[in-house]
Amino acid sequence: MTPEEQLEELTRGTVDVQVREELLEKLRTGRPLRVKAGFDPTRPDLHLGHSVLMRKMRQFQDFGHEVYFVVGDFTAQIGDPSGKNATRHVPTREEILEGARTYAEQAFKILDPERTRVVYNSTWLEKLNLADVIRLAGKYRLARMMERDDFKKRWANNVSISIHELLYPLVQGYDSIHLQADVELGGTDQLFNLMVGRDLMREYGLRPQCVLTTPILEGLNARLEDGVIVGDKMSKSLDNYVGLAEPPEEQLGKLMSISDDLMWRYYELLSELTRAEIEELKADVAEGRAHPKAAKMGLAKELVRRFHGAEAADEAERKWEAQFSRREIPEDMPELTFESGGEGVLLAKALADASLVPSSSEGRRRIKAGAVEIDGEKVRDEKAWLAVGGPYVVKAGKRAWARIVVR
Repeated sequence: MTPEEQLEELTRGTVDVQVREELLEKLRTGRPLRVKAGFDPTRPDLHLGHSVLMRKMRQFQDFGHEVYFVVGDFTAQIGDPSGKNATRHVPTREEILEGARTYAEQAFKILDPERTRVVYNSTWLEKLNLADVIRLAGKYRLARMMERDDFKKRWANNVSISIHELLYPLVQGYDSIHLQADVELGGTDQLFNLMVGRDLMREYGLRPQCVLTTPILEGLNARLEDGVIVGDKMSKSLDNYVGLAEPPEEQLGKLMSISDDLMWRYYELLSELTRAEIEELKADVAEGRAHPKAAKMGLAKELVRRFHGAEAADEAERKWEAQFSRREIPEDMPELTFESGGEGVLLAKALADASLVPSSSEGRRRIKAGAVEIDGEKVRDEKAWLAVGGPYVVKAGKRAWARIVVR
């Protein structure tokens, strides 16, 4: 492709491009560009929200450019304040190392390993001494830092801002200085941090990086309101995500649970179908030529194939159809035995101990809502017990099953 054609493709589907003319000029040099994107390993799993950005990284690779996958094992110890209304929890070193261990492996489900350089920012950031940090801080004004929305809101609401949070954008920007990045990619919530990197590179006498942001993917429980998809972004901490490393059946089941309206947003941001193909499918559903469930299954299988292969996607579909369309009991549900001393167990506690729900209180809530079945019969008494015996086939919600024996 010509540089102009590359620019058109690389900026398609992006939200912010800073600065388009500069990016075109860099593409016209004909040399492979250094493209940087950072991921703080605060938890061990990447999810579909991350994949929106990584697919853009892969697009740069397909055009012959070099991608730097920056594992933020140092910056994760500071904690990115982006979008936070309070100082965020800083994970332990052990949690960070566990997250970092799996990130690169999961990333290669999308990225080309031959064109990806996985780097850890502790490699250069741990070498900075206090004088280096003070010089770095001297390159940026406090007034400019306080212009960012999350800091501004917290300041106005008398919510504390820690000094180390002000350092985060500067340290992320130093990654770009060290790598001499031509381009940095991030979600729209990262725009401020990415622009700080651009400003700092100029301060250090380097040609500033261009910045591209990709849309934020909403979580599984997002909904349509007044013609707009609203809801929290996909997040592991909110448990509204589909992990890249999750089993095929879990991925497909979660994707089949989303609303029909959200399905089209996921098609737009995640599918490899062209925009014209998506619009044609959408019209077929709207006019009754295709069923929404079939369209949703098409998307779910496409994504499962991407991460696990065609055979796994077909098997996940078969199991889903058996469980939900024909109301069959899953073949591979976990089997658990509870020792009760002959007294039986409280159902809500058994649900939590079997990991069917996150807690006993959530178990009581689901029982009360009629979302729990024992041997195909709904249970609505939140104080119900499982007597000694079994195995009981217990179902909590749409996808959580277990066989439970009580002794």
